[in-house]
Amino acid sequence: MDTAAIEEMFQGLGPVTIKRMFGGKGIYHLGRIIAIELRDEMLLKADEKSAPEFADAGASQWSYEGKKGNPVKMPYWSIPENAYDDPDEMAKWVRLAYEAALRAE
Repeated sequence: MDTAAIEEMFQGLGPVTIKRMFGGKGIYHLGRIIAIELRDEMLLKADEKSAPEFADAGASQWSYEGKKGNPVKMPYWSIPENAYDDPDEMAKWVRLAYEAALRAE
């Protein structure tokens, strides 16, 4: 995803900074990481409070296979499909990601 597309995706939140990381990109708002792009998929930050909302909307949590073959769950979730066609809905999800980033301090 190019910079302009990422900026458009997060316009409901405000300006973002994009940094290369781990073979993907980290997306920051006001100095806090709120999302990562990995293998052309945007994943939003969530926590114990917001993760149930992501799950209820059909999003999936990012995980990878650990050293012993067990899944390691990370605090990033896919974006619910209906948000891609609705800027107001996308704004809701990116705000939730920022709120999770604030609580992570």
